[in-house]
Amino acid sequence: MKLSCSRDDLAARLALVGRGLSTRGAVQILSGVLLQAREGELELAATDMELSLRTGLAAEITVEGTVVVPGRLLIELARLLPDERVKLEHRAEESTVVVSSGHAEYRLRTYAVEDFPRLPDPSAATLSRLETGPLLETIGRVSRAAGRDESRPVLTGILVRFEGTALVMAATDSYRLAVKETPLASPAPELDAIVPARALDEVRRIAAGTDMVELGTLDNHVVFGVDGAWLTTRRIDGQFPNYRQLLPESFAHEVRLPREELLDVVRRAAVMAQRSSPLRLRFEEGELIVSAQTQDVGEAREQMPAAFTGEPLEIGFNADYLRDGIESLTDDELVFKLINPLRPGLITTPTGDFWYLIMPIRLAG
Repeated sequence: MKLSCSRDDLAARLALVGRGLSTRGAVQILSGVLLQAREGELELAATDMELSLRTGLAAEITVEGTVVVPGRLLIELARLLPDERVKLEHRAEESTVVVSSGHAEYRLRTYAVEDFPRLPDPSAATLSRLETGPLLETIGRVSRAAGRDESRPVLTGILVRFEGTALVMAATDSYRLAVKETPLASPAPELDAIVPARALDEVRRIAAGTDMVELGTLDNHVVFGVDGAWLTTRRIDGQFPNYRQLLPESFAHEVRLPREELLDVVRRAAVMAQRSSPLRLRFEEGELIVSAQTQDVGEAREQMPAAFTGEPLEIGFNADYLRDGIESLTDDELVFKLINPLRPGLITTPTGDFWYLIMPIRLAG
């Protein structure tokens, strides 16, 4: 392999595929970037076996070929090269790639190409085009609720389902549940899959600022295409919780609150909710009192008007989870629905297209 290309294009494309590199050092080949030069293009690819990223850039190719190089090393190097043009030359007999730019020259050891995993071919997938805006908005509204516990893989994913002209996503870590229904301008592709939350967060990053995303399935993979970049990710096997059954059918109280004011109050009070101390919400006639107390740290108490009637109700929540739920809304006003201090609370929009169910924390005393 022998070629030359733009330093800036190379650095930008390496930064994109570099997010697919494995962070675990157990399998060396997964820390490498595959470089494949052919037909006037340098294709780059990386994978950690769950997620793969590939893209390409224009290059002047003298000799076609394929090589795998240490990914993070090449990414860091590409940003720092002195000249606008970069030359790459694979010297197979030395098992090295020579990177030269201006008067600088570097030699990188290569990995065995045959050890690099075979990646799904996006061209073999049945693809549909989807507007970027609704997709990214829906991901952003639910992704915070996805679990991080790898021992429960289903909960680390987001349920993605198209229902006619609506996109539905749901995520839960068993302590909170977020569900968003987004109307689409046209009928959506067929998809009902649990997709890793990390993969969808990468789609948000890659597709930001674009108009359309290509979406499809291939065997047990979901494929996303954005401006010549392709992300493929494995579906997560398993049964996602029936989120509709988790939503209570009725509530004892419904309180409308200004989102920004409530968010500011929660953020301030949360400073004092340390070491797993709950954030207390006490609803009284005409007002809401938000408080927190951590022994040997301090306490906070703040009140705001609230259209609440009836007997006082005090309920505790994890401060971070509550803040995440409020931040996930974009409306000026939210609706807080409550049953009693031991049952989940629901934060929703006045239009009812987003639900954030949050488990309470039992309060002492």
